[in-house]
Amino acid sequence: MAIVSSGSKKSSSYNLNGKTRLLDPKRLEEDTKKRKDDSLRPQSLNEFVGQSDLKEVLSISVKAALSRKEALDHVLLYGPPGLGKTTMALVLARELGVQCRITSAPALERPRDIIGLLLNLKSHELLFVDEIHRLTKVAQELLYPALEDFRLDLTVGKGTTARTREIDLPRFTFIGATTSPASISSPLRDRFGITHRLNFYQLDDLQKIIQRAADLLELKLSTEGSMEIARRCRGTPRIANRLLRRVRDFATVQENIQIVDKDVVNESLKLHQVDECGLDQTDRRFLSFIVEAHDNGPVGLETLAAALGEESSTLETVVEPFLLQIGFLKRTPRGRIVTSAAIDHLHFDKSTRMPS
Repeated sequence: MAIVSSGSKKSSSYNLNGKTRLLDPKRLEEDTKKRKDDSLRPQSLNEFVGQSDLKEVLSISVKAALSRKEALDHVLLYGPPGLGKTTMALVLARELGVQCRITSAPALERPRDIIGLLLNLKSHELLFVDEIHRLTKVAQELLYPALEDFRLDLTVGKGTTARTREIDLPRFTFIGATTSPASISSPLRDRFGITHRLNFYQLDDLQKIIQRAADLLELKLSTEGSMEIARRCRGTPRIANRLLRRVRDFATVQENIQIVDKDVVNESLKLHQVDECGLDQTDRRFLSFIVEAHDNGPVGLETLAAALGEESSTLETVVEPFLLQIGFLKRTPRGRIVTSAAIDHLHFDKSTRMPS
């Protein structure tokens, strides 16, 4: 199974206070580099850990498509970044024994970009487009007949001499991935036969993912050590693998470390200011400001943005989601409120005082 990348898939990570966040679930530059440990990606549905409901649905669909010698139905995968949408597309291509062409919506700015991709597709191939909610209106209109009738409608000429030319396309599978399904137009969304959300991973599944990655990296990691990484990776495999690489770096330069246990993981991630709840310095600074300057809240988003020197959209889409997920923050009509659970955690971790 070959993988073809069409266009650039740029990192969309954020720099908070001039520093790239280790815990950013979006793809960082280090995640896009070709490296020896690229084999960390699962190669089959059996190797793919977690997302059991999605795997069951896709397993049945793949077997049915193979038995009928047909293309798999179009698939829409949505959910937070870093949960395996791209990986699942690659796994499906391997299961089907076909080529997977990978691109992202921002790379399809002009009509000829999407036209070229569609015309080069072969029978039963997979076309994976990330961030499909960012497709231009023209690109979406070209996709409507391509996805439903496997036909490309092109307009040749202008004005009174314009005419429509229909080009038949081979039956292919379109896999779209998005973190914002509500932003996808209804006509495009309706053309997917399989729509499924990827959820955050449970600790047990994360531990299996980390332990498998450690084995592939030939890193001797204890069960307690893998569980400690699992607790801090925000339910996201991409972050788990990133933290594992930082732990491996730490263990490599230390002497007399026979096995990476919980203490080694703690010491390693402490250097990166990632605490036992998966919070980093940015998270703690955010919560500490509300607690110390506004008596736990409520406080408005614009006030927080001005005080912390960040864009309000960055705080809302990058910092707040995880804090809301673990119950450390509440959004109310009057503003943001820090919960008692967060206050207990901040009191336990004395490094959470506001930096001078």
